[in-house]
Amino acid sequence: MSDIYILYGMASLVRQVPLVLQVSEQFRARIESGDWPRGARIPGEHQLATELGVSRGTVREALRSLSLTGLLEPRVGDGTYVRATNEISGVLVRDELSASLTHVLDARAGIEAAAARLAARDPDPESLAALEQVLVARGEALAAGDLDAFVAVDTDFHRRVVVASGNPLLLRLYDALAEVMTESIHQTATIPEDQRLGDAHVEVLEAIRAADPEAASQASYALIETVKLTGSGQ
Repeated sequence: MSDIYILYGMASLVRQVPLVLQVSEQFRARIESGDWPRGARIPGEHQLATELGVSRGTVREALRSLSLTGLLEPRVGDGTYVRATNEISGVLVRDELSASLTHVLDARAGIEAAAARLAARDPDPESLAALEQVLVARGEALAAGDLDAFVAVDTDFHRRVVVASGNPLLLRLYDALAEVMTESIHQTATIPEDQRLGDAHVEVLEAIRAADPEAASQASYALIETVKLTGSGQ
């Protein structure tokens, strides 16, 4: 087989693109689509080579390239696991730049405060409704004592604030850091929750609803500061 051809998942042969690069892009697509979710153990080299109709050496090099970017993590004697879903998170995890919870929270404060300010300039009714629904779901998860559900909906709340900003670049940046952001919530969330944290979330929503950019920014920043102070929730 030529080193520049691959058939899998393509309508026709792709020319002038190294085979290893084509295979690595196939693997990257599986990670980004969720076919290979974060934390999952991916198929072995032999299975992948058979599926793609390429050599194990090609598969090995493609996996190695994604390991270098931090997307995959080879574990001796155990296989290869998905470590991150994008290169930014991969670098953070690989280089342990996200080890400091305070640094992650500070980064979140900057992004989320900017997003809240933008969202409050021209509040979108659909975004406001979505934030309200998430806060209700957050309260229900808290009342049920379901920590996993609580973390999931709380993560959703913070992302929806960024969505409400209407800035696609800001959202893309936030999503690129999503795994690190979510991990910070996992590290700080507990049930029961300090009431100040629940109130802080409501204050963010109310400031956006009031179309007060400065108040929205301050409320979002204050929420993260409350997380640091209580160390008990999001």
